Amino acid sequence: MNKAPRRPQLKKREAVAGYLFAMPAILGLLLWTIGPMVASLAISLTDWEIIGGAQWVGLDNYREILTDDLFFKKSLLVTVYFALGSVLVTMLASIAVALLMNMEIKGQAIFRTVFYLPTIVPAVAASMLWVWLFNPDFGLFNAILKTVGLPSLMWIYDETTVIPSLILMGVWGCGGAALIILAGLQDVPKHLLEAVDIDGGNAWHKFRFVTIPMISPVIFFNLIMGLIGSLQAFTQAFVMTGGGPNNGTLFYVYLIYREAFQSNHFGYASALAWILFLLIALLTAVVFRSSNSWVYYGGGK
Repeated sequence: MNKAPRRPQLKKREAVAGYLFAMPAILGLLLWTIGPMVASLAISLTDWEIIGGAQWVGLDNYREILTDDLFFKKSLLVTVYFALGSVLVTMLASIAVALLMNMEIKGQAIFRTVFYLPTIVPAVAASMLWVWLFNPDFGLFNAILKTVGLPSLMWIYDETTVIPSLILMGVWGCGGAALIILAGLQDVPKHLLEAVDIDGGNAWHKFRFVTIPMISPVIFFNLIMGLIGSLQAFTQAFVMTGGGPNNGTLFYVYLIYREAFQSNHFGYASALAWILFLLIALLTAVVFRSSNSWVYYGGGK
């Protein structure tokens, strides 16, 4: 008779304890994510240069960006070009590397470690390394081209080759995505691969009709993360090219940085950031919508 009234109190205490344990994460989300986002939205509606007060301009920043800012159009084209090329090439390289890491060979653990190591190299250090590799006078790549009798390239020092060069640089760090795909490969049911052998299929049939559908969820995950990350590319432009040559690497986030911290146009930069946020959200929604036709989940429809 005495235990029944205490049950609601026990549940209440458990709920309070749960909220207290979750409170650091909730406060972190409110203070360091949602709060700054709301503040940046308010700032984007002002003309604010840090020194002096902010002047309310409404949607003028957005109107100027979409109609008058030639750097915005150039930056958007460069960023989309880099994002599409980087995601496509890196995805193909990740699948190829994952297939290699999944092979039963001697020293398998060593090879997996070697492929993964570039992902833990700091971005600035990696950028400085690739600046040397891309040097048109004494860089390693041009030395290799000369050895095989091919003409030298300007790499990141020419507008026509700078984006392909940075895409090539991105492939070097595909080990992280490859490791995720490797985990998906190891979950492919063996009996399905054996069924292909019984039906007279070859390695291509296994890859096309069994492996790819079974690892499509991890491909989808890498596609989303790669798209979001490449649309926010910054370090390469900041360290290696300074946005050049001829604004050939004026990535969108670098444009935001330049407007905010070089020109002190914080209201304008905040408006640029919100446009990028909406662009990423739109592209992510499109990819999610398309996933119904090509992503296979074993327990789903």
